[in-house]
Amino acid sequence: MSLLTAEAGRGNRLLRYGHSVTVELSWQLGVVLVLLVGMAVAASTIGRLGLHRSMIGAALRAIVQLSAVSLIIVAAISHLLLSFAFVAVMFAVGVFTTSRRTGLGRHWPWAAATMAVGAVPVLAVIFSVGVVPLEGISIIPVAGIIVGNSMTAHTLVGRRQFAELRSNIPTYEAALSLGLDRPAAIDLVAAPSAPEAMYPNLDQTRTVGVVTLPGAFIGVLLGGGSPVQAGSAQILVLLGVMAAQALVVTAGHRLMMAGKLLPPDLAARLRP
Repeated sequence: MSLLTAEAGRGNRLLRYGHSVTVELSWQLGVVLVLLVGMAVAASTIGRLGLHRSMIGAALRAIVQLSAVSLIIVAAISHLLLSFAFVAVMFAVGVFTTSRRTGLGRHWPWAAATMAVGAVPVLAVIFSVGVVPLEGISIIPVAGIIVGNSMTAHTLVGRRQFAELRSNIPTYEAALSLGLDRPAAIDLVAAPSAPEAMYPNLDQTRTVGVVTLPGAFIGVLLGGGSPVQAGSAQILVLLGVMAAQALVVTAGHRLMMAGKLLPPDLAARLRP
């Protein structure tokens, strides 16, 4: 099974279902992209979200980055070492992004450790069992999905729990005064909000095929795969993401309790 168009080699060719569908680089595509960004900016302006500049910047970055990646990925999928290097770059960018979003500053190595706890075991299971071939054409998309969702889980759990800790310093101090140690006091304040980072993926997993048809499913269909192959790919992705995010949330919370995964301001305020 492959999340792209075919498994290369290993004598295991995918069956084709219908015709592949592609989006051509054309003026029509340009018009659609401009309209979509315009809709997002208009909604942000009307709703006073204050995100119009971020939306335009994100759109421009996505266009530039995907244009560059489209050129690089051709070489990366042809060589196993280059594929691993490409995944390492994705991981590094993910760590940088989530560290900045959560305000970790110099404590970013703990963000890297938390993301690795989620991504590495899941990818090891997927590729070691052989359900997906250990080849560039499979490594890059699968690893990209798992690493990206590990980053998302880290950002969500970090921002939510850091906000809870900042808002409840008196509760934390009261817990210490009652005899709780630092980890137990942090757990008392932050633990109730930890599961919230899991809800988006859980909802998507529960409603897949009924409310949503996620990217892996559509990607295999557009690439010419059969509906059965598309469903198999999507189930693999959804459950892999669920496992990775559960590991990230659990590891992140434990590291917060230990006083490691904390922004500098909280590390200074949450003294034992």
